[in-house]
Amino acid sequence: MFQLMNSIDIPMVMEDTKALLAYADGQAAANTRIVGTVGYCMSGRYAINAATHFPDRVRATASIYGTHLATDQPDSPHLAATKTKAELYFACAETDIYAPQEIIDKVTQAMKGANAEVEIYPGTHHGFAFPKRPVYDRDAAERHWERLVALYRRNLS
Repeated sequence: MFQLMNSIDIPMVMEDTKALLAYADGQAAANTRIVGTVGYCMSGRYAINAATHFPDRVRATASIYGTHLATDQPDSPHLAATKTKAELYFACAETDIYAPQEIIDKVTQAMKGANAEVEIYPGTHHGFAFPKRPVYDRDAAERHWERLVALYRRNLS
């Protein structure tokens, strides 16, 4: 998994996102003027970056226990608030070796005053939303779905 994870980067995924949006543009059932994105774990950073790369289309985006949320790169997700009009949501596990508290604090600080929320799910670990994971937390999983659906209703209706 880590080999795959390290073989892709934000520019590559944004090229794929551009292609997906172009494909969706040709589908009669799709409304690609307003788009929502969501990413779990490694894809959380990509979901957030979609909002910065396609700011006129992506209106709502969520990172669920995302990784690499605060880096020294110019496309770091923690810098997204100044680059998009989308509402941003970060659902963070309380215990997460891939997104420790100091990273969450950096994201929280960068989101101050933005149309964004950083929420820590008490008592959870990285991967809490997937039922097949040993760290699955039913209440937290249900909560993240409620928050995601509400985010999309506010911005994509």
